[in-house]
Amino acid sequence: MTELLAGPTREHVKSFRETFGDEVITPGDDGYDDARRVWNAIFDRRPALLVRPTGPQGVATAIRFARDHGLEIAVRGGAHSAAGHSTSEGGLVIDLSRLRGVTVDPERRTARANGGALLGELDLAAQAHGLVCPVGVIGHTGVGGLTLGGGMGRLQRHFGLTIDNLRAVELVTADGGTTRASGSEEPELFWGIRGAGANFGVVTAFEFDLHPFGPLLHRGVRIFPASHVHEVWSLFRDVAAAAPDELALIFSIGRGEPAADYPAAVAGQPIVVVSYNHSGDARNVERDVAPLAAGPAPVSSTDGGYPYLEVQTANDLAMGWGQRSYIKGGYADDLRPEALDALVEHVADAPEGSSFAMTAQGGAMGRVADDAMAFTGRDARFEMSADADWDDPAYDDVCRDWVRQALAIVEPDAVMGRYVNEISESGPEESLAIYGEAKIAQLMALKRAWDPENVFRLNHNIAP
Repeated sequence: MTELLAGPTREHVKSFRETFGDEVITPGDDGYDDARRVWNAIFDRRPALLVRPTGPQGVATAIRFARDHGLEIAVRGGAHSAAGHSTSEGGLVIDLSRLRGVTVDPERRTARANGGALLGELDLAAQAHGLVCPVGVIGHTGVGGLTLGGGMGRLQRHFGLTIDNLRAVELVTADGGTTRASGSEEPELFWGIRGAGANFGVVTAFEFDLHPFGPLLHRGVRIFPASHVHEVWSLFRDVAAAAPDELALIFSIGRGEPAADYPAAVAGQPIVVVSYNHSGDARNVERDVAPLAAGPAPVSSTDGGYPYLEVQTANDLAMGWGQRSYIKGGYADDLRPEALDALVEHVADAPEGSSFAMTAQGGAMGRVADDAMAFTGRDARFEMSADADWDDPAYDDVCRDWVRQALAIVEPDAVMGRYVNEISESGPEESLAIYGEAKIAQLMALKRAWDPENVFRLNHNIAP
């Protein structure tokens, strides 16, 4: 075994292995390099230890060991953290991959997901009973990270955010104790869990409400030349304002990469794309999407009904492990005409795999009061994001700068709040931008009560 990077001695680790009872992996062990990998290849870090507990007691033991030996703690569910919070340089990683599994109570329409469960597991278990929990869009994302940050996805206008359907959590706290938080049990903690949950403990179980749904999700895509950006945005904005809950809408600006088989008229050129997901009665789809036809004619248009489970995993390979990714987001109620022009110009020479998107909010998620939980931003009409995905480390600076510049273009349009799960940078300024001053103050009080030593600091941190 090679020398540990920090903290405990060899004898400490040997003793820990003997008493822990679950898997412990250190540098030099077979499988270490594979175990330390995370989804985003930018974060190539070397933890001192990785542990894979099989229950809350193992999580508690790992927390106490890390604290006793001064090790930074990273918590890993699906390992998709945009900011690399799923791993640590020289710290201890609590890998929840042995805590997978989802059970469904079809009569009560509820699900229990263990702390390391993936979205695909929750989707499969719920759909087996004709039910659904609104979650994200990549099947190998962790339920934990997605939920604790809010949980945006294809069904948020119809059924709300993932946290709007969260009934309760069970977590291991900074002192190694266990607790349960819900609307009636530790309600203040439950308020903070929903949007800033990574700050308060390691969640080992989630309980969700489910809704009847499926098996088909109706979808469509309209592609326009970027010369129509103003007309298309105006139409999109107006349609989104009047859309029924069942209709989810996304407006994006990108480039028609030739390799993606875009129509010849826009191949290699800036494009505007309007996409929809309709989660309601199939008989209403044509009526509900008809307003989208009021604008300029698209160069390409596709529509159809697809099994929900297929849609939820359709991008799993394209968004597979090993690529490099960077994303920044915010909220807005509109975009200035000059911002639209600047974005079109910005994507003209964008790195391949880069785009800017505006997702319509409102519907069910908009009917929850913004102060009902730590999550911030649901009052805005749109969630906006710029992202880039690439493979070659030589393009790290180029791609990250492109994303930052895209967000700088729309910063004058931004309103308060950021979506935690779409922020690739960390720091006090980012946390303030995510939650705002009033919620930061409330979250700091919770942090002092539940984690006064900031044991759980690998997150969009709330300092005690």
